[in-house]
Amino acid sequence: MIVQFWGAAQTVTGSMHLVHYQGKKILLDCGLFQGRRRDAFKRNRDLPFEGSEIDAVILSHAHIDHSGNLPSLVRSGFKGPIYATSATRDLAVYLLLDSAKIQQSDVKYVNRKRKKNNEKPFTPLYEQEHAVAAIKQFRPIGYDTNFEPTPGMQCRFHVAGHMLGAAMVELEMQRPGQSPFKLVFSGDIGRPDMPILKDPVTIPGANMIIMEATYGNRLHPKGGDAKQVLLEAAMDAHQSGGKLIIPAFSVGRTQEIVYRLNLLAEAGELPKMKVFVDSPLAVNATNVFREHVECYDDEMLEQIMIEEDEDPLAFHDLYYVRNVELSKAINQLREPCVVISASGMCESGRILHHLKNNIEQPETIILFTGFQAPHTLGRILLDQSLDIIKIFGQPYEARAQIRRLESSSGHADQSELFNWAQAMAEEGDLEKIALVHCEMDSAQPFKQLLDKSGIGPVLIPERGQTVAL
Repeated sequence: MIVQFWGAAQTVTGSMHLVHYQGKKILLDCGLFQGRRRDAFKRNRDLPFEGSEIDAVILSHAHIDHSGNLPSLVRSGFKGPIYATSATRDLAVYLLLDSAKIQQSDVKYVNRKRKKNNEKPFTPLYEQEHAVAAIKQFRPIGYDTNFEPTPGMQCRFHVAGHMLGAAMVELEMQRPGQSPFKLVFSGDIGRPDMPILKDPVTIPGANMIIMEATYGNRLHPKGGDAKQVLLEAAMDAHQSGGKLIIPAFSVGRTQEIVYRLNLLAEAGELPKMKVFVDSPLAVNATNVFREHVECYDDEMLEQIMIEEDEDPLAFHDLYYVRNVELSKAINQLREPCVVISASGMCESGRILHHLKNNIEQPETIILFTGFQAPHTLGRILLDQSLDIIKIFGQPYEARAQIRRLESSSGHADQSELFNWAQAMAEEGDLEKIALVHCEMDSAQPFKQLLDKSGIGPVLIPERGQTVAL
C-alpha cells in the first residue's frame, strides 16, 4: 500500500493523490493546476499516468482545482466510477461544463489574435464532450455512508465545512493478519462558525492523514466583520459613482457574499445600488445550493424561516445574469453598482471583461475575497506588483483601488488547522501526516508547529513522491 502525490504537492492547486492498493489505483481528486498559463496547460495536459490505469476516483469537492481535470482523465482512457457526495456531483455538472466552455471560448478569442499575427493556433485542454463523459461516471454517495471503491477498501465521506458538498475522505484498507489501516484525506478544511454550511468534523482512528495546510503560516483576522468590509466598499463605490468589482469563485464564495449582502439589504443598510451576479455558473450553483438543505447550518435554516421570501440568496436589486448581452451592458452602466463575477483568480471568464473595462478607473474598487495562486492575474493585482497588467494580451494601467476581505476565507487558518490535527491525533493511532495544498512558506511553519507539539511525524511531499502506508 502506497500513496503517490501528483498534485497540490508544495503548491496549492491541482489536487491529485494516487493510492495503490492490492494492484488497484484509486485517485483522490483530479484538479486543475493553476499558475503561469503555459506551465499550467502543459501540466494539466500531460497527466503522470494513463487514465485507463485508474480504477476509481474519489472526489473531495467540486472546486475546479480538485475536480477540473477529470475530463482530461476521461479523455486519456479512464472509464471507472467517480465517487462524490450528492451536492458535489450536482455542482460538478455545472463546473465541468463551464470549465470546458471557458477553455474553448478563451482559446477561440486568443486564436483570433494569433491568426492575425500568423501564429499557430492553440487547442483547448478538453472540450464539452469530455466533460459530459466525466459527468456520466459520477456515483453520488451520502455523508457517513459506507461504500467500497475496490474490494477490501471501505470508504466514507464526512463533512468538511469548506463548500457545499465538500467532504473529508476516510479510507479503511484491510491488511492480511493485521488490523485495518485508516487513511484520512482532509480535502479542504473549512472554518467553524462560517455562514451557510455545517462545521468541519474530526474522524477517529486515523493512522495517516493527508492534510491541507493552505494557511499553515497565518491566522485569519479575529473579530473581522466581513459584512462591514462589504458595506464600506459598497458605500465608497456608491459615493464615488464607481463600480465595486468582486472576483469570486462561482461556487461557495459567491453565495457567501450574496448571503452577507442579503443580511445588509434586509437590515436596510446596503446603499441603493444594483448588485449583479454575472456568472452563469454562479447562477446554476446558487440553484444547487437551494436544493441541498442537508448541508446547511442552523443559522442558514433560521434565516430561511424568518425571511419573507424564504430565500437568503435573493433580495431587491440583486440580479443573476446569464445573458451575454446583459453582461456587456453592465460595462456600459454609468452608475454605481456591485459586480460579482468569476473566475475568482481572474484567470478566465467574465471577470476579465469587467476588469478590462474598469481597471483604469480610479473610482473602481476591486475587492478580493479568496486565495490568489502565484502568477495568476488575481495575485498580481492583489500584490499590486505591476503598474501595467495584461488582459487578453492587451496592456492596461492598474489604477483601480485594491482591497481584500480577509475574514471571508473558506480555508481554516493555522490555529484552526492545528486544533483539527490535534483532535485527530488524540482520536487515532497516528503514524504520519502529509501536508499538501500549501506553498512551502505555509507548510514549513505548520510542520514546525506540529513537530513541537509532538503531532506527527510530518512530511511535506514533493510532486511524484511515494510514501508507504
